[in-house]
Amino acid sequence: MVKIRLKRMGAKKKPFYRIVVTDSRSPRDGRFIEEIGFYDPLKDPVVISINEERAKDWLNKGVQLSETAKALFNKAGVLKNAPGEGQ
Repeated sequence: MVKIRLKRMGAKKKPFYRIVVTDSRSPRDGRFIEEIGFYDPLKDPVVISINEERAKDWLNKGVQLSETAKALFNKAGVLKNAPGEGQ
């Protein structure tokens, strides 16, 4: 199964995350298919950048979101118009 989830990057105690499309069997920080955005929780305000066009394309193909990715997509407003997702 293909999923959209976070890949942890950055130094110790200074994380930032890339939002990636990956096979669910791959390790958290391992191989991925495509990078579609990033999330930096340490900036003020928090930075969430998602390529909406690519994200919606992957969601239309049936890719599943992790719980954290789903929360970030809601916060960024990506899921409002996506088919089968949203609130």
